[in-house]
Amino acid sequence: ATAASALGNLGDAAKPYVKDIADFLKDKTVDSDVRATAASALGNIEQLNLDNIVVILDSVYYAGQSEFEQWRFLTYFLGGGTNEVKTLLIWLGNPKSLPEKLTHDEGKKTLEVFKKAWEASKTQKLKRLQDDLAKQIGYVVASKKVSWKAQDIKLLSDHYNNLKGKHNEADTVQSVINNLEGWKWFFAAKNTFIIHITFWLALIFAYPKFPQVQAIFFWNPWVRRILGVGYVGFLLAWVPFLRRKLFEPFQPSLLADAGLSNFNSQAYFPQSGVVETRLIASSSSQNFTSSSEQKQIRLITQEIPSIKGQIVLEGDSGLGKSMFLRYLVKSSQAIVVYLPAHKCDKGVIEAIQAKLHGQAQDAEFLKNLIYSGAIDICIDGLNEVTADTRAKITQFVESYFRGNIIMTTQPLEWIPPSTAKMYYLQPLEPQQIEEFLITRQPRLPKDAKIQGTAYNQACKNYLTEAFNQHQSREELEAAQRTLSNPMDLTLVAQMLSQGKQPDLFRLQEQQYKEMAAEYLQEWKHEFPLKKFSEAVYQMRLNDEKALSGELFYQELHSMEDEKYKMVVSRQWQDEKGEPKKECYFRHDKIMDFFLVQTFLGDGDAAEQRLIDHMSDPRFRGVYFLLATLLQLDKAKALREELIQYAANTKDHTVSDTFVQLLRSR
Repeated sequence: ATAASALGNLGDAAKPYVKDIADFLKDKTVDSDVRATAASALGNIEQLNLDNIVVILDSVYYAGQSEFEQWRFLTYFLGGGTNEVKTLLIWLGNPKSLPEKLTHDEGKKTLEVFKKAWEASKTQKLKRLQDDLAKQIGYVVASKKVSWKAQDIKLLSDHYNNLKGKHNEADTVQSVINNLEGWKWFFAAKNTFIIHITFWLALIFAYPKFPQVQAIFFWNPWVRRILGVGYVGFLLAWVPFLRRKLFEPFQPSLLADAGLSNFNSQAYFPQSGVVETRLIASSSSQNFTSSSEQKQIRLITQEIPSIKGQIVLEGDSGLGKSMFLRYLVKSSQAIVVYLPAHKCDKGVIEAIQAKLHGQAQDAEFLKNLIYSGAIDICIDGLNEVTADTRAKITQFVESYFRGNIIMTTQPLEWIPPSTAKMYYLQPLEPQQIEEFLITRQPRLPKDAKIQGTAYNQACKNYLTEAFNQHQSREELEAAQRTLSNPMDLTLVAQMLSQGKQPDLFRLQEQQYKEMAAEYLQEWKHEFPLKKFSEAVYQMRLNDEKALSGELFYQELHSMEDEKYKMVVSRQWQDEKGEPKKECYFRHDKIMDFFLVQTFLGDGDAAEQRLIDHMSDPRFRGVYFLLATLLQLDKAKALREELIQYAANTKDHTVSDTFVQLLRSR
């Protein structure tokens, strides 16, 4: 002790002997007071680092009750009272109590000090200090007050490696590490998922503007499945927001055939009625009506407020089936595709793909989108296509029974999809006819001769005359049949506004003659009815819709006049940016007038056509016109042919109405 004191008095000159003094302190056989004196001398030489402080702290475990406070003081004093020394004294050397509250930062700093102390105690071979360290490491690690993080795994692993094989506390540390490892992978997966979904969300918002993104990432099955890790395709199919984004670039193309640029929602008459039924008009309209009388007629806009489920809307030509589809499409917030039935000749999926500009390379993905209800489908004019095309459409509808699909057709002999609801569109009721006529006024030409209250009075006067009860029952029925048809009634409104007296039996012919007279005045030659009608006939045979503007520019110009509106046009730009224009008949009834011209006359071709097209639903309206336009003897002969055809085929969709129309003559 005297030697140690002497060395202590030498100051810096005694530094080479610090290790020897520390070794002397580890000898617990030496008297405690002597070792304390040596420790004090050691403090005079330099401020002790952690390697030497642990030697002094270790003496606590060998001191008596009256001495261990002295060794704790020496540990604090000789260590300079640093934060590391304070931490050691809080936990080690028989403190009076242990901390009850411990934050994550405090717990982490404590373990870092313990790690240094462990390494020093291992070097100095201080077993009792190591045992106490192991105990306190286990206590701190197991503390429920400390929420360990994945970043702490390295520190905890170092302690585990120090403890394993010698101290039971190693199991406690290992348990916490295992738990953190699981969370580590979880957070890593979470971060990866966040990055991945952020990447795809960025692509979704870039999707509408960049065709490359559309083609490469979304409509390429392999890229979408591999980079999408399986869940992206699922989310695209089932999350409404993502579905809308997916079809957003193609919306103009999807609705191109609806002709919404020529459609005004205010022009639609929402008071038409429908009857829900599983019957189809395979028999006469009269028989259908009688079998449906017990069913309540409901407003179509209430019964079918949106495209939900599968619906077949059946009704005679001119009742407003296509107008209703356009009304639904215009008011819908969903993604809708409008398909003329003739474009589905290769299949419905193929028809939709054709509208996606070649981007929908993955037909299976498109099928999933349709099945999930991502896109509502309107198919118009089933009666205008072949039985084979109708069969493809029916098969598609039954296969995608969860899809939202609405179809329209005139009465015909067919088997509708078993999964679809059937609705029959009703003619206007007598009280609705006047309301319909009056509400047409905003859509009439601005230069109409009769407008305002004068137009309203003209409508009332005309209807009073048309429904004069002094007429025969057949005449009243014929008037009711024509005036209950919205298409014919629209034509009546146009003629009344021009001061004309509509001929209910020859409305289309009357309109044509007025247009032809103006055509002659403007172009100085007669309207080429025969040539134009033959072109329309060939167009109908080939299931074409657009009229040739190159061959019939003058004719289409006159027919498009606001006074007649026999055709409507659709304009767009092609891929080269050049303007394009196509003209279409405003309604099949107008087309039928020109078609029927090719069935009239004494030639063999006309006679043969009367027989050839009896079974063709595309020419159904033509036969109804023939009932009023053919010479009476020829009309009676055709009636017999139609009756025989109906008897043989059980298809009365044409014959019964033909008989009724002929009877009215």
